[in-house]
Amino acid sequence: MPKVVLHYFPVKALGEVVRLLLTYGDQEFEDHRIPMEEWPAFKPSTPFGQMPVLEIDGKKYAQSLAIARYLARKYGLNGQDIEEDFEIDQNVDFVNDIRAKAASVQYEADATLKEKKHEDYSKNVYPVLLNKLDEIIKKNNGHIAAGKLTWADFVFAGMFDYLKSMLRIPDLEKKYPSFQQVIDSVYAVPKLKAYRDNAPKSDI
Repeated sequence: MPKVVLHYFPVKALGEVVRLLLTYGDQEFEDHRIPMEEWPAFKPSTPFGQMPVLEIDGKKYAQSLAIARYLARKYGLNGQDIEEDFEIDQNVDFVNDIRAKAASVQYEADATLKEKKHEDYSKNVYPVLLNKLDEIIKKNNGHIAAGKLTWADFVFAGMFDYLKSMLRIPDLEKKYPSFQQVIDSVYAVPKLKAYRDNAPKSDI
């Protein structure tokens, strides 16, 4: 079995999908959680100056979705054909678009502009995107794509707390019960439930 290390911050955010997929695949791995104060020293050793980074036998790979897609193929959580893969990729990209919209507000440096953007997006952007995602999940029997458990569900479940925080909608799963269905489908897998129950606590 290869030596695997996941390098990421001590939060869920974009790294949790990798942790979930590795756990699903019964892959032993070192969960290297890097505090923010240690990040500047570690950053030059990463492929693109960002995390998560998945290290396999000393070789480092980056980009959370590329890592997730690789692990999905390895552990049988991808589509049954290239058309299903196309649908999964499409819907994962849509979920990531929602995250990116929220992140553009969350990380706005100008406090006044940040609040103005949040008000605008909360009224004119987020509802459209979230309603569309709700529609997609309902169409797919409580999953993000392909009507079954795929790595797309892992992406969503892993980043959900992060997404809620950035959207400033703490009861998001109550507003959209279908979102909770996706999360439940992931943690219905006993080893993933065990992982979640024992993982370090994080609000994002």
